[in-house]
Amino acid sequence: MISLKPKKGHLLVAEPSTIGDQSFNRSVVLLADHNDEGSVGFILNKPLGYSINDLVPEIRASFKIYNGGPVEQDNLYFIHNIPELIPGSIEISNGIYWGGDFDSTKELINNGLIKKNNIRFFLGYSGWNAHQLEDELEENSWIISENRYNNKIIGKSSTSFWKEKIMELGGDYLIWSNAPENPALN
Repeated sequence: MISLKPKKGHLLVAEPSTIGDQSFNRSVVLLADHNDEGSVGFILNKPLGYSINDLVPEIRASFKIYNGGPVEQDNLYFIHNIPELIPGSIEISNGIYWGGDFDSTKELINNGLIKKNNIRFFLGYSGWNAHQLEDELEENSWIISENRYNNKIIGKSSTSFWKEKIMELGGDYLIWSNAPENPALN
């Protein structure tokens, strides 16, 4: 198995043994930041039952909202691939950016200049204190994967993403790709 170190832009794939954790069971997390003080990421494959206009009525679009993680779930976050349009964006890596001027973003969406494959919204984020992520990696809670999708990951379908990543690992992971989410139901 490839043993990567966590880095901005990498993906964290939840180990199949992560059962019972509502937030992270079968999750794929994009690491938006990782340094000595901690890590921040967004769960890419957990859509919620809301769209952006449900939460921000002045936005005339129905982009899905995703569960970004268990921290600050009353705050809206976004990643995108159009830094030339959104001032104040912070580069994650590989053409993926985090945040920026929200008023400009709303206007750009309403004017049809931002499409669903350009942006993804999240309620909350995933956060780890200093060395907490490294501890979870040592406990085999996560598998680190490079983001080979680059900035196209924003438009990546969420429904089967974890299964795809597990199948890419091959070997002993293949059996988990078709296992029920709750093995007790098998």
